[in-house]
Amino acid sequence: MKDRLDLHALLKDICDNVYFQPPPSIKMVYPCIVYRRDDAVTDFANNNPYNYTRLYLVTVIDRDPDSLIPALVKELPSCTFDRFYAADSLNHDVFRISF
Repeated sequence: MKDRLDLHALLKDICDNVYFQPPPSIKMVYPCIVYRRDDAVTDFANNNPYNYTRLYLVTVIDRDPDSLIPALVKELPSCTFDRFYAADSLNHDVFRISF
């Protein structure tokens, strides 16, 4: 069974600075990947749950609008692009990953 630490390791292979649900007191180093639990999906058969999958919101934050990091994240299994936005002179590419 895959767990959050497996996802963390995958993200660390893409970017050195990875943060899971960082508190406001953390000073993040850019570029970075920030991720958090977002949702979960339960599959049923005969009204019984047989599969439970957590969904994570993964955000790539970089000053470079042409960063290669989002292209690497989008190649992860079960990853879909959610949205892009810019804030505080930083570019945010947001993905959803079921893991």
